[in-house]
Amino acid sequence: MVPQDHTLARSGLLVLLPTYNERSTLPATVSGILHAIPTAHVLIIDDGSPDGTGQIADELASDPRVEAHHRSGKQGLGTAYAWGFQEAVDRGYRFAVAMDSDGSHQVSELPALIAAAEAGAGLVIGTRWIPGGTIVNWPWYRRWISRTGTAVARIALRSQLRDLTSGFRVLDTRWISRLDLAALDSEGYAFQVETAWTLERLGCPIAEVPISFIERVEGHSKMSVGIVWEALRGVLRWGWRLRFSAAPLAITDTQRGGGA
Repeated sequence: MVPQDHTLARSGLLVLLPTYNERSTLPATVSGILHAIPTAHVLIIDDGSPDGTGQIADELASDPRVEAHHRSGKQGLGTAYAWGFQEAVDRGYRFAVAMDSDGSHQVSELPALIAAAEAGAGLVIGTRWIPGGTIVNWPWYRRWISRTGTAVARIALRSQLRDLTSGFRVLDTRWISRLDLAALDSEGYAFQVETAWTLERLGCPIAEVPISFIERVEGHSKMSVGIVWEALRGVLRWGWRLRFSAAPLAITDTQRGGGA
């Protein structure tokens, strides 16, 4: 469990790193974050990794800027981020960063995303499908799945965002607090689509910053047919709500009533 009086509380920036079997990549990711943003704090959320990632996380937590939280079993990326976002809000952080722990997201690009958030964006998305964005070492079918999925989501959700599935993000906790995190019903990567689309519909100022996504060279990708199907099913369901439901958004009661 996370101690409530941990020294990481009440800082400006909390980087959330959900992990499952990432012992070979996690140390370099954490080291890179702290080198790029020395004032950042890192919260590792491990889903009971059988490969010993949790032990590595505990060792990294010897640095007072790093904290490890252990969950019992694989509960999904979405629930890890929902829990982490709530921690960021409750502890008074100004920004929460979502990023992969496998080295696919380049830590060197994090300052640019943070700068966009500091300039006023409530959500900053590290975007692959805009000028300046690139993907390295993806086979053609992964590119096709990503581009097709993004196109379908944009049409179904009437979204202007160009990379709804990107997992490299900075969020202002004042906008996170407007979300009803318990109502977000995605367990996997569809959580990225659901949160971005919900914030877009709420009028959140969103910036898309080009990034270079590099396919992991160690460990194994978590992408699967089941994950793709969950995202597609979610997009179609949300698109239906958008058109035919009176309350399609996962927003707080205060926000639903028109409050700030």
